[in-house]
Amino acid sequence: MTAPFTFRRAVPADFDELWPILHEVFESGESYPHAPGTTKEEGYRYWIETPTVAIVAILDGRIAGTYYLRPNQVGLGSHVANAGYMVASWARGKGVGRALCLHSIEEAPRHGFKALQFNLVVASNAPAVHLWTSCGFTIIGTIPKAFDHKRLGLTDAYIMHRFV
Repeated sequence: MTAPFTFRRAVPADFDELWPILHEVFESGESYPHAPGTTKEEGYRYWIETPTVAIVAILDGRIAGTYYLRPNQVGLGSHVANAGYMVASWARGKGVGRALCLHSIEEAPRHGFKALQFNLVVASNAPAVHLWTSCGFTIIGTIPKAFDHKRLGLTDAYIMHRFV
C-alpha cells in the first residue's frame, strides 16, 4: 500500500467533508450514474447508510478519497461486491484512486466478498478503465449506450470484474 495514505472506516461525522467530493462528481455527469441534482441526504443514504462498509483515505490530514463496498446482488449473489470510488479534486494525480482500489481488494474478503464487480464503468472514462485493468479487473461485458453522459450523450459502459 502507498505509504502516505491512512485508511479508516467512514463515520457519519465525515460526511460534511465527503459531500463536496460526491457532489462534484455527481454534478459533472461524466462518470457516475447519480443524476446532477442528487441531494446531500440522498448522497448520505447511498454512501454512509446503505453500504456494507465505506472507507476514507486520509492524506495530509484531509479526506482525499473514499470508496464503499456493498453486495452486488442479494442472497446467492451477495458474495460479489459492488464498489464505488471517488477522489477529491485537490488529490487527483497523487495515486489516491489506485490506493483506494488496492485497499478495497484487500478489504473485500474481510466482509465475506469473493469478487468485485463494477456494473457501469463509462467507456469514455479512459483513465478509470486503465486504472481498473491495471489493478487486475477485466471487462466482461459492454452495455451499449447505457450511460447518458452530460457532454457526449449516450455512451457505452463496461461491466468489470475480478476475484479477490
